[in-house]
Amino acid sequence: MSSDLPRPRGSLTPDRPLDTLTWLRVGGPADWLFQPADTADLADFLAALDPGVPVFPMGVGSNLIVRDGGIRGVVIRLGRAFNSIEIDGETVTVGAAALDAQVARRAAESGLDLTFLRTIPGSIGGAVRMNAGCYGSYLADHLIDAEAVTRDGRITVLTPGDLAFAYRQTSLPADWVLTRARLRAAPGDPDALHARMADQLARRDASQPTRERSAGSTFRNPAGFSSTGQQDDTHELKAWSLIDRAGLRGHSWGGAQMSEKHPNFLLNTGGATATELEALGELVRRRVLEESGHDLEWEVIRIGDPAPDEG
Repeated sequence: MSSDLPRPRGSLTPDRPLDTLTWLRVGGPADWLFQPADTADLADFLAALDPGVPVFPMGVGSNLIVRDGGIRGVVIRLGRAFNSIEIDGETVTVGAAALDAQVARRAAESGLDLTFLRTIPGSIGGAVRMNAGCYGSYLADHLIDAEAVTRDGRITVLTPGDLAFAYRQTSLPADWVLTRARLRAAPGDPDALHARMADQLARRDASQPTRERSAGSTFRNPAGFSSTGQQDDTHELKAWSLIDRAGLRGHSWGGAQMSEKHPNFLLNTGGATATELEALGELVRRRVLEESGHDLEWEVIRIGDPAPDEG
């Protein structure tokens, strides 16, 4: 890619390998990695950037497979200037780079209940974009509004209606960059909130491979939730159960493996390539479709080009 890019105040790094920035530790280089100094720097950069240059906002890489050939264009990753947490009454205003777990802890210290965020990997920007949720609560239940910078550099405020929340998704354009969110939280006793989060962590650690290299749940549950992301207790179909019934618990492909502990977790057991991880995921999708007729949808985001020798 041409080096004739806008000159921001933040950091702009060419040919930056992305494997160290993803939880699965795979992925080729980005043409450019941009870490803006602040929201104005981000907006100015995008306004001046050639509209033909692709842009990909990247959080902490917790639910991401970057393919081995890397990403063409500019990857945008928010840093410390975007991880603030401010509390005013029952409103929690957070930067998009703030970690979900840290937001939950800080809110609990102030007697506010955002405990559902404690066990969700990643940052608030990703939680908004994917309508993250667990234990019956979803980001959509708490969002007042969110700020984003559009691909052409406009700073805009988005309401829940603008985002059109659904199960594990929103209508936010892929190249818009979320910069902050305002969340509404109910009051609660700090000690009780911290105890609840400790219990959630214990349950998660007992059922999920939290000490392994994974990207969280690999596939969306094909049923059991309404279009707004609310749990529908009349259906109990879960992706892990379909994978287990297809005989793929612990199944491997090179350095990639479906977890023995929780078969909807795709693991890098050491030295896996993005190609192996994605190939194993696609094998799982085919086998589940053949065995049960359900077409699993990826929850993990896959982006980038294959390695050059893969065409």
